[in-house]
Amino acid sequence: MATTAATAETAATAATVTTALTAAATTKCEVSDAPKKKKICCACPDTKRIRDECIVEHGEDACKKWIEAHRICLRAEGFNV
Repeated sequence: MATTAATAETAATAATVTTALTAAATTKCEVSDAPKKKKICCACPDTKRIRDECIVEHGEDACKKWIEAHRICLRAEGFNV
């Protein structure tokens, strides 16, 4: 009889562990389905392109308005620049 009780206890423990693992896996899936934040390199491609072209053609000093426009766009996307 002791073996049957030990087997039942082991089965109950295994069921509890399986339930906990399933709950943890479900939580991870729910978290990973959340929308991901953009990377700074991918945010504001239009202002980035204009800024970069201006800097290459005219130098950084001549492109301050485009640099600031890109910073404003990045801040609007939630980046601290």
